[in-house]
Amino acid sequence: MKKIVPVVLKHKNNGIDILAFHHPLAGTQLVKGTIEQDEQYEQAAIRELFEESGLIAQPNPKFLGNLILKFNQQNWYFYLCEVKGELAETWQHHCQGGGGLDFRFFWYCLDQQPDDHWHEIFKEALSFIQSEATRKI
Repeated sequence: MKKIVPVVLKHKNNGIDILAFHHPLAGTQLVKGTIEQDEQYEQAAIRELFEESGLIAQPNPKFLGNLILKFNQQNWYFYLCEVKGELAETWQHHCQGGGGLDFRFFWYCLDQQPDDHWHEIFKEALSFIQSEATRKI
């Protein structure tokens, strides 16, 4: 199964932060979703970012790479999305999908080790993003 992961990064003096959120039922996560049939990957990244966070990405996100997860063999495609304007440090977004849940967004420093609030698949994804982002941006 192919999944799309729109990645939003913020550069700070002490490193790079990535957009993450607290899911009320499933812990700390990155935005991700299923690529719909016949959907362009770039469009899927923009759509998922909007559906889960309310953020509107610029056209033509940059492909960071793909990773087949050790945990479940899913194939995840990572796209670096640029968002206009200054983003808040934290915010809440009501996601219509999955029964309508409130996701609490925040910035997570890519240099830190993810704690037990992160599922294994997201720990693997964070490690991949850290290695790819530092090489490609």
